[in-house]
Amino acid sequence: MKIYYKSLTGELKLNYNTRNLKPFIIILFFRISNGFALSRFIIIRILGIPLRILYRILIEWTLGVELPDTTQCGWGLKIHHGVGLVVNPNVIIGNNVTLKNNTTIGCYSDYKDNCLFYPKIGNNVIIHANTVIFGGIEIGDNCIIGAGSVVNKSFPPNSIIAGNPGRLIKTINID
Repeated sequence: MKIYYKSLTGELKLNYNTRNLKPFIIILFFRISNGFALSRFIIIRILGIPLRILYRILIEWTLGVELPDTTQCGWGLKIHHGVGLVVNPNVIIGNNVTLKNNTTIGCYSDYKDNCLFYPKIGNNVIIHANTVIFGGIEIGDNCIIGAGSVVNKSFPPNSIIAGNPGRLIKTINID
């Protein structure tokens, strides 16, 4: 089965998750478990408890990918490798977002370790390896975040972000 998505330039591309078994399994289990977890109907949530437990054991504990099934993710989520991926359950992720290995998307917490603010990731965002994103920030649509970046402030759409702390490197002109 081949799954395609529309790239930034408008062309159809093969979804990475269908070429590599591990990300495909992670996304498949995430989508099924997420459907049960975020259902409006209590009976569906109850029926999904065994699958949600299996998801937690297989994906989060065995594979080491902390992508909670209660996270709001848009369609077209792509995971490259998945090793060391940590996402806070209250983060909002848009459509066609790519997450690479050792990426942490977390909250800003106070001195008592209570999470106060959570990031919101826009559509068509590529987040490269070893990136940390935290706080009540918003990453605009069509952004690229460079490897090893620490992002703790908001950025507008069509931005290339890199560095520690994250800085605007360039604005992409999409026509």
